[in-house]
Amino acid sequence: MTFRQFAFNNVLRNKRLYIAYFLSSMFTVMVFFTFAIFAFHPAFSSGSINHNALFGMAVAGGIIYVFSFFFVLYSMSSFLQSRKKEFGLLMMLGASDKQIRLMVFLENILIGLMATIGGILLGLIFAKAILLIAENVLIINESLDFYFPALAMVVTFISFIFLFFCISLFVSFILRTNKLIDLIKGDKQPKREPKASIFLSIFAALLLLAGYATALMVKGVSVVFAMVPVIVVVTLGTYLLFTQLSVYIMRRLKHNKTFFWRKTNMLLFSDLSFRMKDNARTFFMVAIISTVAFSAIGTLYGFQSYLTKGIKDVNPYDITYSPWEDDSKDVIESDIRTVNAILKEENIDAKMEQVELSYFDLSVRDNGVLIARASDYNRFATLIGDKKLHPNEKEAIVVEQSDALLTEGPKASEALMKSNIKLNNGKEIQPRTVVESEVFSELNGYYVVNDKVYEQLGSPVNTNLSVVWKTNDMNTDQVVEMGRKFDEQLSHKAFSTDYTIYEINKAYGPILFIGLFIGIVFFVSAGSFLYFRLFTDLDEEKRKFRSIAKIGLTQSELKKVVNRQIALLFFSPIVVALVHGAVALTALSHLFNYNLTIEASIVLGGFAFIQIIYFFIVRFFYVKQVNKAIY
Repeated sequence: MTFRQFAFNNVLRNKRLYIAYFLSSMFTVMVFFTFAIFAFHPAFSSGSINHNALFGMAVAGGIIYVFSFFFVLYSMSSFLQSRKKEFGLLMMLGASDKQIRLMVFLENILIGLMATIGGILLGLIFAKAILLIAENVLIINESLDFYFPALAMVVTFISFIFLFFCISLFVSFILRTNKLIDLIKGDKQPKREPKASIFLSIFAALLLLAGYATALMVKGVSVVFAMVPVIVVVTLGTYLLFTQLSVYIMRRLKHNKTFFWRKTNMLLFSDLSFRMKDNARTFFMVAIISTVAFSAIGTLYGFQSYLTKGIKDVNPYDITYSPWEDDSKDVIESDIRTVNAILKEENIDAKMEQVELSYFDLSVRDNGVLIARASDYNRFATLIGDKKLHPNEKEAIVVEQSDALLTEGPKASEALMKSNIKLNNGKEIQPRTVVESEVFSELNGYYVVNDKVYEQLGSPVNTNLSVVWKTNDMNTDQVVEMGRKFDEQLSHKAFSTDYTIYEINKAYGPILFIGLFIGIVFFVSAGSFLYFRLFTDLDEEKRKFRSIAKIGLTQSELKKVVNRQIALLFFSPIVVALVHGAVALTALSHLFNYNLTIEASIVLGGFAFIQIIYFFIVRFFYVKQVNKAIY
């Protein structure tokens, strides 16, 4: 058997340990290959699709490629730590340091080659499905037909073979073998009881509480200024949480005899403090990476929701026409006929209302305050199904828009409620109540008065014509064609809410699509880190439970202990990341003054569900390995 065959067989013999590294690397290659398929797609290269999407794909591919380097490097270090005894045995049989380095180099090159080829083949299998998904998510008119991505395959293959070669060379170069006696003993060397500082444990709790409190309390633009300090404080608190506070809690539980001696708790917590201490850095890394994934995807999804829903809330009408100041009456009438003609061409049934909005000189505002007739207000309210207003002749109603957009400072209603409306006959009308409504688009708020009172207001300082249409449900083709004709014939005059949202989604689609892919890569990598740490200690766990089984541990008790131990080790960093993500998205909602509860729940709930499925899969194979070694 040659040395190359020995390295190849060594990979096959350690397939349990290598499988997560191989699958994660293959998935990373597949994602990179998917971006390469987009980047070299004929639809992009022909220039028919916005090149911003192409640039985004290139940036995302670069991020994934750089992250892959550190991911593979960390994975290799985990493998080498778990193979100390193997290296010791090889040295006893006469292997030199140079041969061990060469073996590690060949093994990593072999796994990298197989992961690269496997990722490309897997990408080819799902390429058409991914192109169909992207075609809908990116909202492009052209069809992303399947093609044989020869250039994408070459670029992906060369890029990752080069990456694996560099890492293999780097790892084999820095690999240092310890003394033979230390390698042979491996993990049999006794460990000292892990200690935790009470001061640092309390400090960790205070850091996290301070970071959370600051993130949840700040509002508006202050969120931006508090972002960096909060990130630093929470990151440091997270590190101390896993290195100090978790170990301290485990030690306190072990000293609680009532709890520690209850049923199988002794088996569960006897060495959990050791494992928490040993895996602290891994848990910290997983928590931070997962938090980045949660926050990034939640921010992208939440910002898209803020833009689209905010526009829909502020503009309840499907079409709005606003003429320019110097437009004559004939031009305005011609424009309205053009809008109606376009609606007729596209077979869109719509109801129209128009009103002359008048602004009057009041002390509360220099540029005039909008005062609307109740009858005009009610006509528009009926169009969108809003509640009508019926002020009497002695009162005015203050109307303000809801907080759909980012606003700071005192609300407009506060100033309007403090001011009375003077009539021509010398009487004053006092505002009585405040209502929220989107009937008229006026961010600064306005008054609604009785029609008889309106006639006594005098001459306005300014007037604006507002013409709106409310349509029945339109399909995407109708929206796009109508919006295109508005841009051609009535540029900057006719505004279609649905077409604006369509354009936002079209521009934002590539960003969300790219962010989702990068977030998934980060999340899968974080799950793989946990898998590495769990299965690295598997041989030691087998020996421990084999010894305990000899003194009467039943299979059901073993399963219960293993399940709880895996769950604590697996979900500790994930739960921390979910809490971090929830706080981050809550702070984001405070920045935009927009409720992101639904969006945050979808993102965090979706990732939590995926992690639970991943946990059940890992648990199944872990328990199977332990049972196989004992029974």
